[in-house]
Amino acid sequence: MRRLGGQRGAATLVAFLTIGGLVAIQLLFFGLPLGLWVRGLVLGLLTSMLAIGMALIYRANRVVNFAQADLGGVPTGFAASLILFWQWPYLVGLGVGLVAALLLGVIVEMAIIRRFRNAPRMVMMVATLGISQLLLVLAILVPRWWGKNLASQRLESPLDWKLTLSWSMPPWKPDSSQPILGGNDLIAMVVAPLSLVFVAWFLNRSRLGTAIRASAERSDRAAMLGIPVARLNTVVWMLAAVLSFLALFMRSGITGVPLGYAEGLPTLLIALSALVIGRLENLLVIALAAISLKLLEFGVQYNADTPYLAYPIMAGAMFVALLAQRGSASRRDNDATSSWRGAEEVRPLPRHLARDAAVVSLKYLLIVGSVLFVLALPWVLEVGNVIKASSLIAFAIIGMSLVVLTGWAGQVSLGQMGIVGIGAAVSATATSRWNVDITIALVLGGTAGALAAFAVGVPALRLRGLYLAVTTFALGLATEFWLLNDRFFGWFPKAESRFETVPLFGRLDLSTPTRYYFFSVVVMALVYAALRGIRRSRSGRVIVAIRENERAAQSFSVGIVRAKLTAFVISGFVAGLGGALFVHQQQQFSVASYTTGDSFNVFTSAVIGGLGSLGGAFLGALYLYGTRWFITDQAWQLLSTGFGVLLVLLILPGGLGSLWVKLRDVIVRVITGQRVDAPPPDEPVPEAEAEATAPIDASVDSVSEVV
Repeated sequence: MRRLGGQRGAATLVAFLTIGGLVAIQLLFFGLPLGLWVRGLVLGLLTSMLAIGMALIYRANRVVNFAQADLGGVPTGFAASLILFWQWPYLVGLGVGLVAALLLGVIVEMAIIRRFRNAPRMVMMVATLGISQLLLVLAILVPRWWGKNLASQRLESPLDWKLTLSWSMPPWKPDSSQPILGGNDLIAMVVAPLSLVFVAWFLNRSRLGTAIRASAERSDRAAMLGIPVARLNTVVWMLAAVLSFLALFMRSGITGVPLGYAEGLPTLLIALSALVIGRLENLLVIALAAISLKLLEFGVQYNADTPYLAYPIMAGAMFVALLAQRGSASRRDNDATSSWRGAEEVRPLPRHLARDAAVVSLKYLLIVGSVLFVLALPWVLEVGNVIKASSLIAFAIIGMSLVVLTGWAGQVSLGQMGIVGIGAAVSATATSRWNVDITIALVLGGTAGALAAFAVGVPALRLRGLYLAVTTFALGLATEFWLLNDRFFGWFPKAESRFETVPLFGRLDLSTPTRYYFFSVVVMALVYAALRGIRRSRSGRVIVAIRENERAAQSFSVGIVRAKLTAFVISGFVAGLGGALFVHQQQQFSVASYTTGDSFNVFTSAVIGGLGSLGGAFLGALYLYGTRWFITDQAWQLLSTGFGVLLVLLILPGGLGSLWVKLRDVIVRVITGQRVDAPPPDEPVPEAEAEATAPIDASVDSVSEVV
């Protein structure tokens, strides 16, 4: 207990030092006049409400809620429409919005989240991405019921209060208007702190809050003690929805009604970074961290000609804060590791069934049919669709990199497209400026991706679960807005400049879509064969064994550091290779194709396909991108939206790869008349022998397989 208390104290001290460092950076290098500083403080308070809501959801469900901001988008749009279009009183619209937020929290938790209660955490996290897309569409449609648009309209304050503060604008901002803090700023400065104080009082003083904290620590034990865990989760989602609504509603009176992705990826980075700096549980630290990060962003926006410089600074601050903390501060941190492991590998057929003549014949028949289909596809599709098919193959390769990192190693990456973009930029530079062969350009892109992944993997040795996920997300955002931004660097081709692909081996022209399609197919086949061989090797088994039980692997003298770095390097090489293949298909490099939003898409694609198999990466890419690119019917395109993602995960939590396994087992049973899970008929296993040889722990048994 003394050691645990010391770890918590050290973590809190590091967190406060990090917050102090962020404030010092803002004051020393990105100073603000008093008026702007107060405005940044107000917006920081509103952002802290979103961060606290995410913390509540994580403590209750062990999941990162990417729909937190959009939970408030729908009731905010409804309340703002009543006030602006029907001229309802401010307080009446606020009350209606609060009721709508409470109902929305109940509906989301009971109709969607509760159905994923026993699913892996990664699956539930992707489900929140689907929820975010659904709520985003609803928030856009709400004002259309009135036949109008809420684009950036501001709510008039019910308070007649104004405070004018003057400052001088920098040369690149010629606007010389006087800043005015109005009634909406005053309301936010009062309501936001009171809301945060209420949440703290509710969790620490009320009986319901005590039950919520108890169920968050050990939900199974709380259920055994008679605590209604499901109802408490509903209360948590209601509270999170109210916090999100209040934050966005008050922001509507300051900067305008938010449309689209309610707060954007940068604000999501601030909320997640604050959540990580607060170690998921210290609400005071989370709130202060969110305020300091928002002030830093505000300061950079005022002092620099672009706000993008703030994001690498935020990523670096969070990076240092995590590395400075030692060990786990709570049982919650320890549980978080297993919570992020959810990849169940495809079960191979038993040897006696795999050798059956009918099964072997059917297997080769399917292989031949698939090869013929792939070869005939360019002659059936139009030229535009052949180009899309080549892009689909590149994204399938990127999905394979996530299978290695997340499916095999159990490491979550939400910034994979950052590594893909680095590989694409290096490969495009090699082709456009050095005129190297495309094979060398692909290898250089893969090598650049491997080096970038290695740089991420070194600190990842001490980061797990949510901490690593948020770190990769921050690095992906910093790569998008800074490293691959031509405002800061010029080592890669400009977006408007195109380049021609050098003939393969100096002989084979790849300039036509059909030839490049076949080249992409060959590259994907080679990557698949190589990764399949790695998975069957000792290195692959070691990586999976560490995912299953790291302590057991250490007891067998397995090199944990080397195995994890190997997974990162392999994944990075494959991701960089996929980026190089994609950029040569596009024949130009544009950072808009490698955004952090695209990282969410490829991660969703990998989870939908199934992280337990390499083939699942292709199925996921075919489902998510194929429905967008090849299906023109609007009804069928819903499959690639949040609705389709939720539908697939509700029916197949293991992804499309699990559906393929189920179909395979049914077909084998029909052909052979034997169940896949039944013992061989000619080799009966005595019951006593089976009990004596059964492994005590499957994870330990998987580790012993390596040795």
